[in-house]
Amino acid sequence: MRRSVRTGGIGAIAVLVVAGAVVVLWPGSATAKDPEISVSRSSCGLGWEDPKPGPQTFELHNTGTVTAEVDLIDPGTGTIFGEVEGLGPDTTRPMAVTLGNGEYAFRCLPDETSAIVGPVSKVTGGAERSGPSVVPVTSNDLLAPLKAYTEKVTAGLGTLITDTDKLKSAVHSGDRAASQTAWLTAHLSYERLGAAYDAFGDSDGALNGTTAGLPRGTSDPGFTGFHRLEFGLWHGEPMEALGAVVDQLDTDARKLREAFPSSQVDPNDLGLRAHEIVENALQFELTGKTDYGSGTNLATALANLDGTRAVLDVLRPLLIPRYPALPTADSWLARAQAAIQTARQADGSWTPVTQLAQPQRQKINGDVGQLTELLAPIAAITEPRRVS
Repeated sequence: MRRSVRTGGIGAIAVLVVAGAVVVLWPGSATAKDPEISVSRSSCGLGWEDPKPGPQTFELHNTGTVTAEVDLIDPGTGTIFGEVEGLGPDTTRPMAVTLGNGEYAFRCLPDETSAIVGPVSKVTGGAERSGPSVVPVTSNDLLAPLKAYTEKVTAGLGTLITDTDKLKSAVHSGDRAASQTAWLTAHLSYERLGAAYDAFGDSDGALNGTTAGLPRGTSDPGFTGFHRLEFGLWHGEPMEALGAVVDQLDTDARKLREAFPSSQVDPNDLGLRAHEIVENALQFELTGKTDYGSGTNLATALANLDGTRAVLDVLRPLLIPRYPALPTADSWLARAQAAIQTARQADGSWTPVTQLAQPQRQKINGDVGQLTELLAPIAAITEPRRVS
């Protein structure tokens, strides 16, 4: 999973949160009346001579020699109402905004130069400000959440090793039923580490890869890890033959734990993964695409939601003052978890996705889908921004 490239931000491509929905606002064509705002290393925001409320477009013209980012902010609080990144020299790009009453200023952040805040303009005669807007999160703001999440992953990798050791012992004992139980426990431990996958590098493919792109499918030598073992355990492969598969899985898990301290979780990934983990659960788990015989996709989806909750918990101090819909997202997270739990039988086994009754499957998909929508704005809210 790769981080999305932000091409405009809340001004040129605005993310507006209304009752949990995400609305993308694309700017219209510029007109002759659009004010041209100059940007350079030495000055910022000149050219706004007639402040007015409502929808409007500024034409940002970089008169300098270096690329710059430009924000329209509340100079008192730093709240951002519009932003354009990567404005190259001698380039003009639009910033579409909707302004309410209050004070505004352009903040220019040229490459390798400190921020410049331009003249303050006061807008009157309109409505109260209601967004879209975001209070910027800086790289320093993300240090504590990143540290907390790294500690969670480190502890989770310790649990993973304990679980893969038990799985290895079960497979070598020749007990298929015990091996299947141990497989699910270990696999779910891995699936809870959702926001760190990029930091795992090639280990993720080795441990949790599928047959996608492999020419020989389940017979391909490149098919390894949890899903390879799942296929063997649930398709009657001899237990003796699966010994090498589980040995490699256990070795790869240990390599990951040893390598992780020298890896780094990208600060951008925390907010992005809050949404992507659930989105991937919708795409792969709730469709059964990654079922290689165990029928436990719903257990995996539940583990994915556990991973999402872990991300939200470390980001919560930043989100509480910035995302009014966070309590609603929390509520839908609990609701989605409860819906998935209904597919778990009294003996602890799981109903395969394909065997769910239609109303039950619709309920699960609907709840997880709504949660996905509610989590979508978090990536934009928590993306680190320059302010100086």
